[in-house]
Amino acid sequence: MALRVCESFMRRCLRAPARPLLLATVSLRPRAAFRPGVLSGHGFPFTPACSVTSSIFLDRLLKGKMPGVDQGPCQQPVPPDRASQLSLLLRPPDQPENPKTLRVAVIGAPNAGKSTLTNQLLGRKLFAVSQKVHTTRSRALGVITVDDTQIILLDTPGLTTPFKVKRHQLEKSLLVDPLKSLREADLVVVLVDISDKWTRDRLDFEVLKCLTLNPHIPAVLVLNKVDLLKNKTLLLDITAKLTEGVVNGQRLRVRDVVKTLQKETDEMQIKHKAALEAQAGEEPCPNPDTQDQRGLSREQLRTLKSRRGWPHFKDVFMLCAADGEDVETLKRYLMVAAKPGPWHYHSDVLTDQSPEDVCINAVREKLLEYLPQEVPYTISQHIELWRETEDGKLDISVKLHVKKNSHMTMVIGPGGQVMASIAREASEDLTNAFMREVRLKISATLKN
Repeated sequence: MALRVCESFMRRCLRAPARPLLLATVSLRPRAAFRPGVLSGHGFPFTPACSVTSSIFLDRLLKGKMPGVDQGPCQQPVPPDRASQLSLLLRPPDQPENPKTLRVAVIGAPNAGKSTLTNQLLGRKLFAVSQKVHTTRSRALGVITVDDTQIILLDTPGLTTPFKVKRHQLEKSLLVDPLKSLREADLVVVLVDISDKWTRDRLDFEVLKCLTLNPHIPAVLVLNKVDLLKNKTLLLDITAKLTEGVVNGQRLRVRDVVKTLQKETDEMQIKHKAALEAQAGEEPCPNPDTQDQRGLSREQLRTLKSRRGWPHFKDVFMLCAADGEDVETLKRYLMVAAKPGPWHYHSDVLTDQSPEDVCINAVREKLLEYLPQEVPYTISQHIELWRETEDGKLDISVKLHVKKNSHMTMVIGPGGQVMASIAREASEDLTNAFMREVRLKISATLKN
């Protein structure tokens, strides 16, 4: 179990001699589920989470390493034109003798790191990543094929509410796509940003709704951005809250000998919680006519609001999604969890996105990175030119449609530096995705 091995983790983080963490388990019995690759009572392959706290992981965590995207082993490129990509998606899978497959839905609150994790699992940056919320606007699919195993990753938008979608004029796909992906999945990965002290002590309400609507689908909890957590002693407490003290059907009681005083932080969290509840009270109650879409009654929703965690997680992982070595542990777990069954895609498929989608997402990522506040959300894009040259290079021209003159000034920047930086960095990402030189030109015009 993940909590059981945290004793050594805590000793090294505190740089102190052996001061034991007292872990008491209630009614723990040896079960086949605790052996790697053996089916649990629910027919799900379970791999102990102790591997997530390897000595290598701890050493890098203590040193504060912030690595970049690990490109992983050499893979096939994304086809440079829509016709080739469609042909590849329609190509019959090259089935091995004993194929295994697993569909994984990655869900979480906005900006939890879902696309970052998906990129690292794929070993290729194919999905937009930004520190701003709602970077991913619709569901995208990534495919990992290793030997006889195929993992299908469903990267979803951050879960939000109908009220916020209407208020901020967001796409309806932000509501529909996560729920649709969850229903198609064999396993759910719930990602939580534990560097956010305001939200890390409880699961997002929309995440809880999704899990409650699909209790039959196995789920694992991934605590992300562990490297940003200064006080590592909080890991056990956060895990206990988010799992309600239960992991893989086993109830755990954790008592830490080293107690930290966080009176001021707790008071701030109480005030912030009150503010959130007041804000939630302003949102209109769900329409009973639309409850069939969500599957929960008003009474069930009220009961769910009082919950902090989900007691049915099969396992818990602690990692930094930006670190390829950390993510490799989760990737091995998914490989073990794959079930016998035919592949859905040819082994050369990396994503179901069209080349144009990959380009638009790369540019949008840079717009979110360089432009302030709501400005990047108001800009639309149009691809004017997409041409493959005789020497194998790819020429792309993208037109940005900007709503206001003030926004246009920000997009261009002093001496055109902002637009030039956006074009250069997006071109580098596209060169990596298509594995050929990409010459990207970006221009902007006021939207009529």
